[in-house]
Amino acid sequence: MLSRVADNLYWMSRYLERAEHAARLLDVNLNLMLDESASSADRRWRRVLAALGSPPNLAWSGDAYHVAQILTFDPGNRSSITACVAAARENARQVREEISSDQWQRLNHLFHQVTRHKPNETDDVLPSDFLLAVIEGVHLIQGVTDSTMSHGEGWHFIQVGRYMGARLRHGHAVGSVSSRVLGAS
Repeated sequence: MLSRVADNLYWMSRYLERAEHAARLLDVNLNLMLDESASSADRRWRRVLAALGSPPNLAWSGDAYHVAQILTFDPGNRSSITACVAAARENARQVREEISSDQWQRLNHLFHQVTRHKPNETDDVLPSDFLLAVIEGVHLIQGVTDSTMSHGEGWHFIQVGRYMGARLRHGHAVGSVSSRVLGAS
């Protein structure tokens, strides 16, 4: 397998993992905002940004909906869901011959589903519905990958990208919590 192909498969999987992780964090934190104090929201949203690797050009402004909108729709923010899905699709496009038609169709469908929504036009779409659709779309892609792709080198690079992303995600979460705990001691 060419290193270029392995690299694209790895990064396709990593970007999908990032999109799912961001969607889960945003969904949980937007739901928790319904019954909490402003001070706990402030701390929690700072931890969310830390768990997402402190995205560049994005700082906590006190407006959770603004931060959530940037982390969901801003194509210029490489941590946003839209940017991650677009990057995953671009990596898959470059190795189109290595993935199954079903994988490509599911990823392409998710891409169009995510990019179809514009921040100001989503007032009729609940954020939780949109974020759940992203999570389900990534899960569909993972299922199609496991069931339609031969479990050779390419599949293994996809798995490495998926699980490496999960391990790094856990590291960011532990780091954000431990710095808060150690800072309080």
